[in-house]
Amino acid sequence: MRIIYIVIFISFVTPALAQEKKPLGVEDMHKIADITEPVFSPDGELIAYTLSTHNLDIDATVSDIWRVSWDSQQEQLTKTPEISEWAPAYGGDIIAFLSDGAEEEETQIFVMPAAGGKARQVTRIKGGVSEFALSPDGTTLIVAAEVGATVGADADKPLPIVINRFGFKDDARGYIDDRRIHFFRVDVESGETQQITDGGADYFSPVWAPDGSQIAFVTKRREREDRHFDFDVFIMAPVKGAEPRKISTYEGSDADPDTWARPRWSPDGKKLVWLQMGEDKWIYYSPFELTVADLETGEVKPLARIDRWFYSPQWGEDSKTVYALIEQDRDTWAAKIDVDTGEITYLTQGARFAFDLAVARDGRVAVLDGGASEPYQLAAIDNGRRAMTTHNDWLKTRRLAKTRDVSFNSGKEEIHGILMLPLDYEEGKQYPLIARLHGGPVYQFSHEFMVDWQLYAANGYAVLAVNPRGSSGRGFDFARAIYGDWGNVDVKDISAGIDHVIELGVADPERIGVGGWSYGGILTNYMIASDKRIKAAVSGAGMSNFLGGYGVDQYALEYEFEVGLPWRDRKAYERISYPFFHADRITAATQFQCAGADENVPCVGAEQMYQALRSLERETELVIYPGEDHGLTRPSFIKDRMQRTLDWYDNYLKAE
Repeated sequence: MRIIYIVIFISFVTPALAQEKKPLGVEDMHKIADITEPVFSPDGELIAYTLSTHNLDIDATVSDIWRVSWDSQQEQLTKTPEISEWAPAYGGDIIAFLSDGAEEEETQIFVMPAAGGKARQVTRIKGGVSEFALSPDGTTLIVAAEVGATVGADADKPLPIVINRFGFKDDARGYIDDRRIHFFRVDVESGETQQITDGGADYFSPVWAPDGSQIAFVTKRREREDRHFDFDVFIMAPVKGAEPRKISTYEGSDADPDTWARPRWSPDGKKLVWLQMGEDKWIYYSPFELTVADLETGEVKPLARIDRWFYSPQWGEDSKTVYALIEQDRDTWAAKIDVDTGEITYLTQGARFAFDLAVARDGRVAVLDGGASEPYQLAAIDNGRRAMTTHNDWLKTRRLAKTRDVSFNSGKEEIHGILMLPLDYEEGKQYPLIARLHGGPVYQFSHEFMVDWQLYAANGYAVLAVNPRGSSGRGFDFARAIYGDWGNVDVKDISAGIDHVIELGVADPERIGVGGWSYGGILTNYMIASDKRIKAAVSGAGMSNFLGGYGVDQYALEYEFEVGLPWRDRKAYERISYPFFHADRITAATQFQCAGADENVPCVGAEQMYQALRSLERETELVIYPGEDHGLTRPSFIKDRMQRTLDWYDNYLKAE
């Protein structure tokens, strides 16, 4: 397969100007604006998007709908400082979006004129709306919402939660009882609403055909739905009683809703493209790659399979090209793919991380990407990369730390990572080191803006971000090297990375810290139980006693595929639980953090490890952020976590 590169040139700030800037501070975290969900207007002249910021007065992260013209003129469309709007969609002469500002204080759909103006509420569906699709002519909505006995129940008069399904927890939904997600058809003008799907299945990711005659969507129709990942792509007329037609043919996951990428219609309405997962047993270790279906012939075929993760697939205007993001080693780039030949042409390149993509009907392309010193911004792919938004330009007044790529050997395996030097780094001087450990586990650290790294560097720390075996970006075999064997080769790779930075003369071997969130917290626990050099650690949203974790979090199916059954495969569970069952090995001062409403990695994981170290009279602390899910959103908690983490490291890595 031939790969073509389009080179992007990046300019740098002069050293003289850099001296005038001040370091980044913890308070600056509140100033960073987060751009998501870009979508083109029908004429390709405008891009609507969601902008999320911190409102310190009400201590909440809030979102508004903005737009930017192709010639880079920004405009705020919704101005509601205490409520949020997100997920914009164009149709006809309106923009639809989700908002939590409904009268019932539930998430509902609002619409406003595409040119801007007053918004009005369209849906009033009991329990609120999770996602939607707006018809091309702007007259009709297909809405996904829960139905069931407890949906919309009075919070002051709660009903018992009765559960009889295998998968009964989800971080976004909490306990899952008899509730199902179904589609509703809603008239935009009148608000008239009709449920068009029913039965014992959940329906996700609705997408209208270009001519408005059908929708594509994703559901599971095999029995024992919670025991497999076999999502399938269907199409149907968007009316009650229509018979769905199954399009996908793979006995595995097609267009898994957790990839946040819906199936996409080609502009001529003859094809669909989506992301396909590997065999169920490999869970998230195998890359999600492109699949194209010809709706006339029924042929379903793979496209451009290069053993890398693909994201955000969208069609070009000619129905012969697919645009997507493709993950590389420490980078993610925008690309276009020829559907007939599979030829890939990269539209961005270099040390950049692309997060999303938007493609217009007239062929214009915009990418949402960033770099190590630049948060995500929208940029036009227009004879190169041309920046369009300026929401985070205030960072030009701050001095930011520099990064170096690092490579080293761990046994016979070459491992890659990123090293951020302290802000006032002096060659030959040794600094306290913080090894940051990523979540996933199948994820990677990339050339992207990491505000926590910058704050560590501004406070005199070197930051090492290793992508150990188990990470994405380097193919299936590299990722599955830790399958069912967590805390083994990935720990060796992290320790080898610490060795490397010590050998470079950057890190003080007596002042080593580690930390991470989610699998990064799990890996932190493995590290402190394995590497005696670690003096301080901050383990966020972690788990170590997996025998005690089975049935507590949302991953029972994943455990059974990868590790087995606790009563049958007890030794496997004990092996991956060694930080808990051998907590007496741990000498590092460790702070455990967790989110109180987290169903992804519940607080029980942090609580058990804290209790073990407290029993052993080690230096430890437990910090709980009440009411928060897996990702913190309350600004005061986000700041507290950062400051508290810095203070913990300072106390054990800087104090005499």
